Amino acid sequence: MASAPQPQLPLFYKDLMPLNSRDHGSWRARSVDKASWINNQHAIPLTVEEFPLAQRDYPIVFAAGENPVPLALMGLNEGINVFFDDEGRLQGDHYVPAYIRRYPFLLAKLRPDADEMSLCFDPSADVLGEFSEGETLFADGQPTDHTKGVLDFCEKFEEAGARTQAFVDELKKADLLMDGEVAITQNDKPDQPFIYRGFKMVNQDKLRELDEKTLKNWNEIGLLPLIYAHLFSLNLMRVIFAMQTAKGQGPGAQQVGGAAN
Repeated sequence: MASAPQPQLPLFYKDLMPLNSRDHGSWRARSVDKASWINNQHAIPLTVEEFPLAQRDYPIVFAAGENPVPLALMGLNEGINVFFDDEGRLQGDHYVPAYIRRYPFLLAKLRPDADEMSLCFDPSADVLGEFSEGETLFADGQPTDHTKGVLDFCEKFEEAGARTQAFVDELKKADLLMDGEVAITQNDKPDQPFIYRGFKMVNQDKLRELDEKTLKNWNEIGLLPLIYAHLFSLNLMRVIFAMQTAKGQGPGAQQVGGAAN
């Protein structure tokens, strides 16, 4: 079974293999109540369609660097996720980003020069296999409704990804993204704030200076609500910090003064 080309695999994925009836005709997909691949990930990619729901639980920021994709922060420090326990079980009733729900599947090009994308999966996830229970993937050599549903979900995710990129392109074109910085203080050490950097956020000063034509256009195509969802969600960074500290995680719990990056 040949693996798909994988010069650089995205977050979570350790390997990729094309799903097909020849090699996986008798395989099943079993449901899982825990996701071990998520418990130590603090930043998860997010699409613009998810902003309204995600903003209730997570700070939404943009990745630093040349490709500032939106991210839902599940922790403020590397290796910390306050929404999933050590075994990968969701703690409480929170929105789960589509990026997490898509795994272990992914649409990928089997040849670099091809436009067509094929449904692939990460075999290391141990979610698909010759199991006695679970959803069948193929019947009489054809994809089952379950597999068709997975493909449809992945296709919609790719479409949402394209719309997300268009949103980010608009922000970049207007030069609205700036290096972010948030200072969080604890009551017992108000003069020793923890400084978080390494992300991008919308510059509110430049947002207020946008010309009327751009604002009108963005309002008509639904970009302004996305920007405000991002900005309002930043207040949750202090909530996440408190959640980390309460769980004995992060620099707040360690009583370390100065900057945390």
